[in-house]
Amino acid sequence: MTFEPTISLDKNDDQPDSSPLVNRYAQIYLKHDDEQMLLVLPSQAEISADLPWSETWQELKHLLQTKEQSWQVGANVCLVAKDRLLDARQLQTIAETLDDVKLSLLTVSTNRRQTAVAAATSGYSVQQQAVAQPLIKAATDSEEISPLADPLYLQSTVRSGVEIRHPGTIVIFGDLNPGGKAIAAGDILVWGRLRGIAHAGAQGNTQCRITALQMEFTQLRIADAVARAPKLRPRRLSPELAFMTTEGIRLAKTSEFAKHYVYSPPNGAWIDQNQAK
Repeated sequence: MTFEPTISLDKNDDQPDSSPLVNRYAQIYLKHDDEQMLLVLPSQAEISADLPWSETWQELKHLLQTKEQSWQVGANVCLVAKDRLLDARQLQTIAETLDDVKLSLLTVSTNRRQTAVAAATSGYSVQQQAVAQPLIKAATDSEEISPLADPLYLQSTVRSGVEIRHPGTIVIFGDLNPGGKAIAAGDILVWGRLRGIAHAGAQGNTQCRITALQMEFTQLRIADAVARAPKLRPRRLSPELAFMTTEGIRLAKTSEFAKHYVYSPPNGAWIDQNQAK
């Protein structure tokens, strides 16, 4: 059963109107995606500019109340927010509305940085989508690459069960707890303790690095390489940086890294500066 949106038209019968009719309410819909549900909001361009949040929420409530229940109780939901600007209060309203019909908001997919930050701060997993940008030709050859998105800054701890995905660099002013994940196309910087899983260069960029004030990771990944924490590792008080070498992922003190290593494109790895001479 599909919810048909209401069409509200303010039209004066005495005045001819040649402009196209615009649907004031773009449709919100819910669908299955493997083991989870997708709750898809219309993009900002698909709704009237003066449509208040309260009416969007009422449309969502109407959809969930009238749609034939085809989901399992407690099923997880990914909110596809597109370019909608949502704050923590609005995300809480959506989560409570879903909870009323036995659905659980777990992930927020968005291409708005403010929405991604609000979702991560509220404890939801985040998938930040890149805004479409033209491809750039590499200076050395005809290979076309897609530029990274602007960095995502999070001023909160990434808790267990929360996964942050971003098509650029991720900067976390807080801890990355065990059970938490940060996956970035660019670098990952943790201004705190890195105790969970961090994956930099997720689109294959071996030049990317991972740094933290305290490295207590469960797992590190750079491009396709994986490093797991040893059973016994000395506790270091100085910040460390993880980077790709020809022998895999290695750690170095952040303060000394730039003095000793340079990136080698032919090797697809960071090498000792003495080897580059």
